[in-house]
Amino acid sequence: MSVSEAGAEVGRLAAAVARRVWNRVTVGLKGRMPQGLYARSLLIIVTPMVLLQAVVAFVFMERHWQTVTYRLSASVTQDIAALIDVYRLYPQDKDATTLRRIAMERQGLTLNFRTGETLPPAGPKPFFSLLDSALSREIRRQIGKPFWIDTVGNSSLVEIRIQLEPGVILQVFARRSQAYASNSHIFLVWMVGTSLVLVGVAVAFLRNQIRPIQTLADAAESFGKGRDVEGFRPRGAREVRRASHAFLEMKRRIERQIEQRTTMLAGVSHDLRTILTRFKLELALLDESAEIDAMKKDVDEMSRMLEDYLAFARGDSGEQAAPTDMELLLAELCDEVERTGDKANVTYNGQPMVTVRPDAFKRLLHNLVANASRFADTVEITANRDARWFTVTVDDDGPGIPPEMRDEVFRPFLRLDDARNQDQGGSGLGLAIARDVARSHGGDITLSESPLGGLRATVRVPV
Repeated sequence: MSVSEAGAEVGRLAAAVARRVWNRVTVGLKGRMPQGLYARSLLIIVTPMVLLQAVVAFVFMERHWQTVTYRLSASVTQDIAALIDVYRLYPQDKDATTLRRIAMERQGLTLNFRTGETLPPAGPKPFFSLLDSALSREIRRQIGKPFWIDTVGNSSLVEIRIQLEPGVILQVFARRSQAYASNSHIFLVWMVGTSLVLVGVAVAFLRNQIRPIQTLADAAESFGKGRDVEGFRPRGAREVRRASHAFLEMKRRIERQIEQRTTMLAGVSHDLRTILTRFKLELALLDESAEIDAMKKDVDEMSRMLEDYLAFARGDSGEQAAPTDMELLLAELCDEVERTGDKANVTYNGQPMVTVRPDAFKRLLHNLVANASRFADTVEITANRDARWFTVTVDDDGPGIPPEMRDEVFRPFLRLDDARNQDQGGSGLGLAIARDVARSHGGDITLSESPLGGLRATVRVPV
């Protein structure tokens, strides 16, 4: 392998490692990012604002504040150096009274000359003190004599001691504001205050923009569960209004299609029932015989099959959802099973009231329970309602259904000769109607093996 090929291979490996690291970082960030549109939109607005404020604060602290502090410290040090020169080069009055007066009136400094003393021991330097470092640097540069300073604490004064000669200490008190840009907090207060105002405006604006989207999502979810959508109208931004209009148009088309289908089925049902009624009347006028009894049974079977066909095609779509006491409904189903001589147990957990279409959901559960009781001796019904889902499981000790056929039995008009089916010898629509009702509520039905040895039917619908 040549040098160029080895370099290319190393480059490819490095690129692959970089891609893996980047993918891990992005996956980690996505896992920690908020999931809601409101939180994400607010983050999009707040993050650049925080970064901008951080950059501005850094530039201010690093440039403006630091520069001003160094210049103020240099000015105070120049005044002290000038006073020291006057003290050394020109004759002074007793106790340097004139020099102290000039320092106080012209420069705002308080001077004291301490004789027979030495400089105090150096104290611990503060972890971060721009004033301490600025004064120390300027005193070394302009005066060049041993010194001691005290800038620690909340005092408004800064104390500086300089050893002029052995046994003579110049003590200077200066206002902290003379050597330090102490008004920087005003800038920070204004910066934080304006940021909070802008964030408040963004929160109010985004809340008004997100609310129509949440309303549209709630309306679509309610319509998907088979519930009536009342009082919904397009609001918000142009794109949200467009999506709302599209949802309303889709809702109208679906309702119009259902209404047309219901009207057609009502007509078909009326015509066929009229014919069946004539058959029954004609058979009733004939003398009793084995052939007449068989024909009557065929007519009754045809009537039942017709009702199943119409129920499956109609899907009970005309019924409105309403709060229903599921605990009471399951108790009634249990009584019906026990009246047929079978054994059934009901266990309920959670809040009993669930918003469903009562008649349709009762038909769903009746189909499952009747199917279980027809092929089993024991039926156990367990229901649970939590914050999001209402779940009903129907267990039995019957022969069950082979796993490979558990999805097939939900197909309309399918009959299993060697497996359990509530419509055995009938129309083959019982489980298909049950699943259709469950899915019209936004849920579904699944089949699995029961702990009792038979079949478990699980109904799960959102609340």
